[in-house]
Amino acid sequence: MLVLTWIVVALCLALGAWAAVRALRDQAVILRQLFAAGAVEAVLLVQLLVLGVLQARGAQVDDGVTLWGYAISMLLILPAAAVVSFLERTRWSSVVLLIAALTTAFLQYRVLVLWSA
Repeated sequence: MLVLTWIVVALCLALGAWAAVRALRDQAVILRQLFAAGAVEAVLLVQLLVLGVLQARGAQVDDGVTLWGYAISMLLILPAAAVVSFLERTRWSSVVLLIAALTTAFLQYRVLVLWSA
């Protein structure tokens, strides 16, 4: 679980940095960035599966509702940002993707704190 969390954080920060560079250059999101967001989403799905298996095997978490709320929110943030980025063809699409990537990275941190408690 710990390794997957740090992989997702690294991928989100890389995606966020890429989006920040494009936003500073006044450029819209490109399709390769949306593919990268899809790769992050795939790792998030694997993490969600691992989380479910660990809890099914008896791993205890202090606040399971919050943990699953964060997990489900993470699955929805990047696809929503991808839709907005695809529709908004200005530099603001890069800003939206940047905010979504940073939000997902922060939610990963919160999941790690809840899991470690």
